[in-house]
Amino acid sequence: MGTEPSGAAQPFDRLAARYDAWFDSAEGRPIFDTEVACLADLMSPRSGRWLEVGVGTGRFAQALGVEEGVDPSGPMLAFANRRGISTREGQGEDLPYPDSCFDGVLLVVTLCFLTDPERALRECTRVLQEGGHLFVGFVPSESQWGQFYAHKGGSGHPLYSVARFFRPDQVVEMAAVAGLRLGRASSCLFSPPGMPVDTSRRPGIVAGAGFLAMDFLKGGPAAAPTA
Repeated sequence: MGTEPSGAAQPFDRLAARYDAWFDSAEGRPIFDTEVACLADLMSPRSGRWLEVGVGTGRFAQALGVEEGVDPSGPMLAFANRRGISTREGQGEDLPYPDSCFDGVLLVVTLCFLTDPERALRECTRVLQEGGHLFVGFVPSESQWGQFYAHKGGSGHPLYSVARFFRPDQVVEMAAVAGLRLGRASSCLFSPPGMPVDTSRRPGIVAGAGFLAMDFLKGGPAAAPTA
């Protein structure tokens, strides 16, 4: 789930095919579909030019209609290209795009793999037009899913060993420092790991959710997030 390990693309390079196959597995497909639906609740309607930072193999970009993506892993990008995504190789902390060139940016299950998430969020703000949206999808650290993946990392998992998970308030604070205002949010994955996936979604930041989608706005007043 997710990629954009600044300075640590090598494990994703080696495991690109295994990573991509997870999305079609009996375990991965219902999780992926639920996360996509959670993001889509906030992203519709969508217009203009969009970029996914940490596009990986292009699964989320393709499902959500995002046509451009950037990632440090060449093998991952090869999959994304085959899915019709226009890609560039690069880091989230130093995006290879000019200022104010996108109407929207997607950052999904990527924040935890960034070496410098604060800098990456500033870069997302930089490439966004005034009034543009950044949609962040992430696994909260205090959720059962966050603890599950953190335990995997502590046990030497080749991908999650480089991951660092965050609480929702930490993500909001980092985004605010980067010049982004929180608008709406949506929550899902209420069933614990190893159990049949609860595919429901709830508006707002819901305690215990294994996946949160947040809509951040560059400039202008923020909408009050649903509690």
